[in-house]
Amino acid sequence: MAVSRCVRAARNCFHPLRPFGHPQLHYNSTAAQQRSTGDDCGPEDPHDGPRHLNENGLDHKAVRLEEQVRVLTEQYQKALTDSENVRRRTQKFVEDAKIFGIQSFCRDLVEVADILDKTTACAVEENDDPALTLKKISENLSLIESKLQSIFAKHGLQKMNPVGGRYDPYDHEIVCHVPAEELQPGTVALVTLDGYKLHGRTIRHAHVGVAVESHE
Repeated sequence: MAVSRCVRAARNCFHPLRPFGHPQLHYNSTAAQQRSTGDDCGPEDPHDGPRHLNENGLDHKAVRLEEQVRVLTEQYQKALTDSENVRRRTQKFVEDAKIFGIQSFCRDLVEVADILDKTTACAVEENDDPALTLKKISENLSLIESKLQSIFAKHGLQKMNPVGGRYDPYDHEIVCHVPAEELQPGTVALVTLDGYKLHGRTIRHAHVGVAVESHE
């Protein structure tokens, strides 16, 4: 009797485990079967999705960068072309300035040429009164001198008048020495060739004679 009770007690203890064991085994076997037959359609690598998205993003970024490079290259080439055009126009302006820069000066000199023509005509024409001819020539020459000085002043050309002033090697060129009588030694005593300045810059030195102390 005691043995029978022990057997029944053991059966009662292990009997409730049976319903839990079989479903678990069935679930595990089903999952294993799905993996073996390929029923599980999920990605093998969970990182495949984000990596694919990153590659697409890089492709789009590369396309945008290529477009930016193309636009910048076109802008750079256009800037080079514009710069070259400006350089050519500037060079043309400089060349024109060199050629036509003295146009106004030449226009004024034409008036002097007209006076010279009249003076020459007076000198060669036959006239019974030589004194009258000389008078006309003298008047025309004075007019030429006055006209030239007016033109020179208009264009910034100034004739030097160094007599009585100190010798300046930047403006004068000594061609002779003269005894200093009423002048201080080193003073310009005479001028043999007029000097000129253009807007304050010496363009031709005056040829002068400088007074020196006489030794008797």
